Amino acid sequence: MSRASKTVQDSRVTLSALMGPQDANAHGNVHGGVIMKMVDEAGALVAMRHARMPVVTVAIDSMTFMEPILLGNLVMCHAELTYVGRSSMEVRVEVIAENPLLGQSQVTNSAYLVYVALGSDGHPAAVPELIYETADQHKRAEEARQRQAYRKQQRDRETT
Repeated sequence: MSRASKTVQDSRVTLSALMGPQDANAHGNVHGGVIMKMVDEAGALVAMRHARMPVVTVAIDSMTFMEPILLGNLVMCHAELTYVGRSSMEVRVEVIAENPLLGQSQVTNSAYLVYVALGSDGHPAAVPELIYETADQHKRAEEARQRQAYRKQQRDRETT
């Protein structure tokens, strides 16, 4: 019996938040941990929307901080699936910071995260297959397969 299928668009999420003093680090910029939490939440929402069941974060790959985010910026985390296995899902999250007074925005961060869906018994559960509709989605899926193979290679090294 084949699994149900969904498109990338079906689970895409954008999380937005205005950065205030509670988000500041000692340098007066937004603390990296605040952004990491938003990235994980956006990714988890995508995975939950796709799986329609609880998920757990199992890996965060290559979280890149390219530019500081300033207090008063509107932060938007755009998240979408790049690849789906039997129970695992890879999500790409791109973070954009916008100065809402000037209308200027820039990409500040990006990350790949892996989630596993959990069934009612608390064990990994099968998720719907992913339908790729564009050439870009196919390309990202191939890149995700390569990252998945690398992660498996790293796990195998750590256990031997």
